[in-house]
Amino acid sequence: MNLLLGDCVEQLKRFDENSVDSVVCDPPYELGFMGKHWDASGIAYSVDLWKEVERVLKPGGHLLAFGGTRTYHRMACAIEDAGFEIRDQLQWLYGSGFPKSYNIGKGVDKKLGNEREIICKTNSPKFPSGDCISGRLKDVERIMYENSKGNSEWEGWGSALKPANEPICLARKPLSEKNLVENVLKWGVGGLNIDASRINTNGEILKETIYPKGRAMCPGGGKRNTPECKIIPNDLGRFPANVLLDETASKMLDEQAPNKGAFAPVKSGQKGFGGVIYGKYNSAGDDGKTFYSDGLGGASRFFYVAKASKRERNEGCESLELKSTGHGNLQNSKGMERFDTYNNHPTVKPVKLMEYLVRLVTPKGGVVLDPFMGSGTTGIACRNLGFDFIGIEKEKDYYEIAKVRIGNQQTLKELKEEGGKK
Repeated sequence: MNLLLGDCVEQLKRFDENSVDSVVCDPPYELGFMGKHWDASGIAYSVDLWKEVERVLKPGGHLLAFGGTRTYHRMACAIEDAGFEIRDQLQWLYGSGFPKSYNIGKGVDKKLGNEREIICKTNSPKFPSGDCISGRLKDVERIMYENSKGNSEWEGWGSALKPANEPICLARKPLSEKNLVENVLKWGVGGLNIDASRINTNGEILKETIYPKGRAMCPGGGKRNTPECKIIPNDLGRFPANVLLDETASKMLDEQAPNKGAFAPVKSGQKGFGGVIYGKYNSAGDDGKTFYSDGLGGASRFFYVAKASKRERNEGCESLELKSTGHGNLQNSKGMERFDTYNNHPTVKPVKLMEYLVRLVTPKGGVVLDPFMGSGTTGIACRNLGFDFIGIEKEKDYYEIAKVRIGNQQTLKELKEEGGKK
């Protein structure tokens, strides 16, 4: 593990070219999030930065970089302009996002001096709360929010949607050899680790049809599971998709699409390209469950679900020796303030998510680079999986947090044990 404090561009200049196997990072989204100056520096749009990343990455090596929905395009363009090939865009879907929408109706009423009907008052920003519904307030002194209703034509209008996804740019440094096979043999990188990233089926038995060589279907619409058209069990898991879920998003999806198969029923009698699609079920030896079935589980089973430990964000940070600042907050021995957490980084990703991404693009024994280390989650993922890690962080506060999180052996042990139970 090599953890570096300083500017990522300057630090990268010290590295040899073609020296790392993959890059997995979460750059600033350039939104000025929570007033943080580091999230409005423009570094994610810097072609010079991504050129340095491209230089130290081995030919054929992959880059995974998170981005914000409003600013992703500018980061992706900078990555491409630096010489990378954009290969795909992954989507990290989560259900815990909080709406940050301006209430236009409320603003109009304030501007015009209109009186609004008070629906409830509460100390929670989530409406409606139990206190609002019952009309009782447990702690009148702590009332911070009120929910009101107006009658103007702009009532119900807002300025933003609830955040529920973050795009991830999947890019690759151009191959140095004439084809992918030769590049993999020379540099050890260039492909994605599909089998190691397959989706666990949780006991569901998958089947694949092996068609005769050169054919996309059973000959003459013949029956499956015959010598000419075999069905074999697949115990490797589902092929990885470019959509990733957290547990909340997974639960929400299953509630909307429960107990279904591919959710794309292909029924006998549907027409397409001059004939019945895939033939009739009975005559083709297919009972229909290939495409549509009950009892198989919710739709989230088609995607990787990153399960987060409730302890992983702060584990190990107790050694920072927090103390009161006198302003209702806490401060550690390094002078860093926090509110209700030891790890005060605002954009911490789940360890399991970063493990999945690292495993997807990194060969066995490979070196992973994260030029925006933050609080060190990618480093924890690498340590758990046995990859070497180079992390660079400009903010000293977050660098100190990353050091204790990555170096905490008890954290790593417990996370591995939890992962084995899931």
